[in-house]
Amino acid sequence: MRLGGALAAVAVLCALPFYLDAFWLRIGLFSMAAAVGAVGLGLLSGTAGQLSLGHAFFLAVGAYGYVWLAGEPGPGLPTSVAAVLAVLLAGAAGGLFSPVAGRVRGVYLGVATLALVFLGHHVLLTADSVTGGFNGRSVPPLELGGFSFSADSELTVLGVPFGAEERLWYLGLALFAVTWYTARGLLRGRPGRALVALRDSETAAAVMGVDVARHRAAAFVVSSMYAGLAGVLLALAFRRVVPDYFGLVLSIDYLAMIVIGGLGSVAGATAGAVFVTALPLLMTRYADQLPLVAAPGTTDGTVGPTEAARYLYGAAIVLILLFAPDGLHGLARRLRTRLRRTRDAPAPASGATVSTPSPASAARAKEPTP
Repeated sequence: MRLGGALAAVAVLCALPFYLDAFWLRIGLFSMAAAVGAVGLGLLSGTAGQLSLGHAFFLAVGAYGYVWLAGEPGPGLPTSVAAVLAVLLAGAAGGLFSPVAGRVRGVYLGVATLALVFLGHHVLLTADSVTGGFNGRSVPPLELGGFSFSADSELTVLGVPFGAEERLWYLGLALFAVTWYTARGLLRGRPGRALVALRDSETAAAVMGVDVARHRAAAFVVSSMYAGLAGVLLALAFRRVVPDYFGLVLSIDYLAMIVIGGLGSVAGATAGAVFVTALPLLMTRYADQLPLVAAPGTTDGTVGPTEAARYLYGAAIVLILLFAPDGLHGLARRLRTRLRRTRDAPAPASGATVSTPSPASAARAKEPTP
């Protein structure tokens, strides 16, 4: 049943570009890119127990690395090669920081990674020849085997015109599937058990033979590579990258994703990413129909859709921490367990009456004394 449900979900996701317009496909693209990055941060913070506030820095490394490697000015590499190298570049940036991650933990690691965000934002603004400065750079479309993920060439499938959003939808699905499979395999294998042991007790993990510093550093590198992949997908979806997007607010958004979805869970990180990413976009589109929310561009003193969305998922974080500390994933798991128990509970037979024995008949007869 689980396999059948997964196949049905894949079939529905593959069929959506034939029925949805560009707005909904764009929401799905942003959500899939955010889910890839949230899974990486979930491995680092939820599984390994390392607080990181610098996830936006590694997203920027992946996005700008792809733009520079594939564009002009830059080496002008094939876009597929540039995408792979951008992910490796983000992993290398995480590797350079991994000695710090291997020896520092808790709030000290959070402050150290926070410095990466401010340093990276400064570099993005000042390195004009690489990043384009304040105005950013346009993103070269990805090409695989002569197939372009852009609207430059006409493509029609079953009578439906496939533009950039439709083509990137399937690329995002493929990258998210790879992320899901590799992350779940990592969590269920020996590295995942070692990271969980580190999170629960470093002393106990060290006694069991876990190299604490090496596993911490490895978790940081893997998380950085997932962030780099998310950065590449975000750049392709946005079609232009600017420094202001990769700031501290983006790092806070990713922390909100894994807290709302559930720490240490791939499915939970995905659910939290969809919630945090889609909510402001939906509120922006339907702002004129929502109470106390101003449409974009108006100055009537009410709350804008982006700010209203942040208030809402800030309240969601508080509610999750109070009533469901394991997030949406844990809430769904408990609901499934309760429904399964209700379904499997034996029901009394129809027409059968349950008789309660009287105290006299229930009492055991006293045997005669020999």
